[in-house]
This record gives sequence, structure tokens and C-alpha cells, in this order.
Amino acid sequence: MSSAGLLAAGYAAVWATENTREALFDAMRRREVYATTGPRMRVRFFGGWDFSEQDLTATDSALRGYRKGVPMGAVLPTRQSAQPAPVFMAQALKEPEGAHLDRLQVVKGWVDSWGETHETVYDVAWSGAREPNAEGKLPPVGNTVDTDTGHYVNNIGSAELSAVWTDPDFDPEQAAVYYLRVLEIPTPRWPVHDRVRLQADLPAGTALTHQERAYTSPIWYQPEGSDTP
Repeated sequence: MSSAGLLAAGYAAVWATENTREALFDAMRRREVYATTGPRMRVRFFGGWDFSEQDLTATDSALRGYRKGVPMGAVLPTRQSAQPAPVFMAQALKEPEGAHLDRLQVVKGWVDSWGETHETVYDVAWSGAREPNAEGKLPPVGNTVDTDTGHYVNNIGSAELSAVWTDPDFDPEQAAVYYLRVLEIPTPRWPVHDRVRLQADLPAGTALTHQERAYTSPIWYQPEGSDTP
């Protein structure tokens, strides 16, 4: 692989109760962490059985997330309500000086009785007036990148996105994991900036744009009577 295909280092974020060594390690032990490919996005992800839109829009939404459910990295509590499927509360805020957000996705994974792994990606919130097509696929957000200058414009996407989402394909007998993925709008990759500064040619086929993203620790669902992760 040429150097033009390499990626810069990302970041890890920790939801700690305070900025001390002990609190940071406590947060890592309970897996309340997420990672990004570089941007400093602010991401929250909670799972439970009875979250509502009121919880999402409340000024104390994070406190409600902890009180009524569990954060990223935890195991869903035993169902205590009539709700037939788990409900997730997802929130993301863009980096202050960074790109707008394209969409929020919940990624669900599980292993079937044959030992085969499966994954389904659900678009749960997105910017603009886009609508999924007949196959359920959401159209791209667009692209404002000028590859001749290395600039982009935040006139597409949203500064923040949030959603309350219920798994439409939930099987109470099937263990599963859920994590939140946050996608930014397209931005120029570093080879574009190098080409502009150095007036250098890039190898054929070099990707010029990408969508930076964040990934949370998963939330686990375990059927009653099974071992916790």
C-alpha cells in the first residue's frame, strides 16, 4: 500500500465522572468509551426498555439515560416493562470547528445457532429531508469538497443528530450487541492537502474524500438465564 492510502490516528473518548486517573480507569473498566477516526465528536448512547422522545429532548437527557437504562459498554437490564423490544437513545454533536454530521446508525450483531456471525445496519437519524428508498437505503448526504483547494462547506448535514430507536427485528431468545456509529459529511483526505501545498501528483486511484466517523462501545442484550459478556 502506498502512503496515500494510509489513515491518520484517531481518538478515544471516555465518559468519566471526573478528570482523575481513578475515574478514567473506572470508566474504561465499565467500557463507557467510544472512538473516532479523528474528529472530537460528542457521542452518547443508552439502552433500556422505555425511553421516550421526552427523555431525548429533556435538558437532563443523560441523567435519564443512566436512570432508565444503561450507557455504552453495559448489559441491558432485565425487561421490567411491557415493551417487547429494547429502546436506544442516541445523541451526537459535531466537533466545534469540524464537519457537520450525515447520519446516525445503530449496528446490530449476533451469532446464530450454527456459529455464523451476522450484522444489520439501521439508519436511525439523518440530516436534511432525505427519505429511504424502496430497499430501505438512505441516499448519500452529498459532497461539498473542492479537491482543487482542499476546502469543504458545512451547508449540508447537521450540527447535531439524535434519535430514540426500537429494534424492529428483536428476538428475545437471541443474544445480540448494539453499537452506535456516527458519520460526518464528506471531507478531504490528507493527500488532497498535500497535493495543494506541494503541487504534487497523486498515485492513480487515490481516494480524495472520506467520511470521518465515531464508534461507541456496544450495549449487550442477553436472554434471561444466559451468561453476561
